[in-house]
Amino acid sequence: MKRFFLEKLQNWKDSPLRKPLIIRGMRQTGKTWCLKEFSLASFPAGIRLIDFEHSRKWQAVFEPDLDPKRILVELELLLGQPIRAGQNILVFDEVQQCPRALESLRYFYEQMPDLHVAAAGSLLDFALENISFPVGRVQFLDLFPMTFCEFLLANGHSSMAELLLSPPRFIPLAVHEVLLQELRRYCMIGGMPRCVQTWLDTQSILDVRAEQDNLLSAFQQDFSKYTPKVDRRCLETVWENAAKAVGTQIAYARLAPDYTGATNKKAFEVLSMARLLRPVRASSAAGIPLDCAATTRIKIVLGDIGLMQSICNRTAADEWAQTDLLAIYRGSVAEQFAGQELVASFAGREPHWWKREAKNSTAEVDYLVELQRGIQPIEVKSGSAGSLKSLHQFIKDHPDCRDGIILSSAPFAELPEQRLRFIPIYFAGSLNLKNVVES
Repeated sequence: MKRFFLEKLQNWKDSPLRKPLIIRGMRQTGKTWCLKEFSLASFPAGIRLIDFEHSRKWQAVFEPDLDPKRILVELELLLGQPIRAGQNILVFDEVQQCPRALESLRYFYEQMPDLHVAAAGSLLDFALENISFPVGRVQFLDLFPMTFCEFLLANGHSSMAELLLSPPRFIPLAVHEVLLQELRRYCMIGGMPRCVQTWLDTQSILDVRAEQDNLLSAFQQDFSKYTPKVDRRCLETVWENAAKAVGTQIAYARLAPDYTGATNKKAFEVLSMARLLRPVRASSAAGIPLDCAATTRIKIVLGDIGLMQSICNRTAADEWAQTDLLAIYRGSVAEQFAGQELVASFAGREPHWWKREAKNSTAEVDYLVELQRGIQPIEVKSGSAGSLKSLHQFIKDHPDCRDGIILSSAPFAELPEQRLRFIPIYFAGSLNLKNVVES
């Protein structure tokens, strides 16, 4: 499988301002796999992997002090292999199991800057909450499930993937229909690498759904690690109901009716720290950054669209029979897909959404993103331009914003007199590309 994340790792390696790297992401998104693949191509002597979950012997190395030279000598003895700057990459895997190793990264940066050091983990935010190291001593990268473009590449559709890496434009209708069909398949399979591999191996959606269920069971077993932060049963209920609430404004009290709103909010925050879901905050769009104008209103994007389908017990047969992706489950599948792609492509600049503050107003815009120092409104719709009242209202209220984008299953079209662009929804992850912005 091709992961674009490998290019980010190469940029990190080649940067003259390189710092120790911390890779974050939900479980089973391929963090360790990416580091191993990267090491094969970029380091002559390969990877030196310290897996804190596999063995506790590694943790003892960091107990006496955080002197990187002493630590390196002891790691070499235990590994039975040398660790050489420029020849190896030293990787601390599942590093949340050893917070001291996380703390040591600042000293590797200060005393051994030539050594490439990376740390990866799936529950890192929990560990980072309890330690401190000066800002500017480490670099963060986030790894997400496979995008639609990566899914196409894995399935051998390289020419279609190339289309998504170029500016949106009109595509012949025959190709457009095939892309929509592949998108429907992606929305059932999702981007978890194990699920994609299961599809490649068996071509069976039922086998994929079984693998999704296995992943969900593993995630739920992890819930015991989140306690005593919050009750496990509350976590399970909040996660299930959050998956069903994609595309709608949430009320914490309704996520788990048997618990208080404050308890549900804590459960929601814990699930967000585990990267199983991501809050999308409303913004008044008064200026950039959007987060400075954020309100307390929240929507949700789940970590992966395939897992969302499994949590909600949505059958593949029902979805495959649908001709319009946007019509499935009141459009929540399409909004999840668009949100998931935007989160991945705009990493570090979280998407927001907009709701008009005027009394009795129902005007909402699904997503806002920061694009080339401007605010880009995005609607996920199947209707005509004439029915896009909320988007028209936003453009009227914010005349300096970029022209509105409508992600839909319709072919590409432009309406400059209305400041609108209709872009096929499969281009959602391409909106942040430099050549798209300049087109």
